[in-house]
Amino acid sequence: MVMNKAYHTYQNNAVNTASGGELTLMLYNGCMKFIKQAMKDMENNDYEAKNTNIQKAQNIIQELMITLDQKIEISKQILPLYEYLHFQLKEANIKNDKAILEEVLGFVTEFRDTWKQVIIQTRKQNYTQGAQV
Repeated sequence: MVMNKAYHTYQNNAVNTASGGELTLMLYNGCMKFIKQAMKDMENNDYEAKNTNIQKAQNIIQELMITLDQKIEISKQILPLYEYLHFQLKEANIKNDKAILEEVLGFVTEFRDTWKQVIIQTRKQNYTQGAQV
């Protein structure tokens, strides 16, 4: 019980102190987790849990869509991809299609990996600039 409370406190602190980039990374990781769980739920014929986990993944994709900065050109290219992923999650849920979930998981993983590299490069630049001052 105490460990559970400590972990929960740690998670809250991690979210509350994270940068925007780190929060986006957390969203991608959460989306991947829910998609993987939905795939397991499908295998176990637990359709209620599958539905819940796919809806959680859809909510994360919606949050990513809402938080896109439309003033940045790449956001206009990413939005249709997020819309596609959101639609595919709905299709996977309706059709109980694991292959669609695997496709979406692949895209989300690529987004996450790319985002991770952006964070690393930004940190390197900030560190280099800070060292020069």
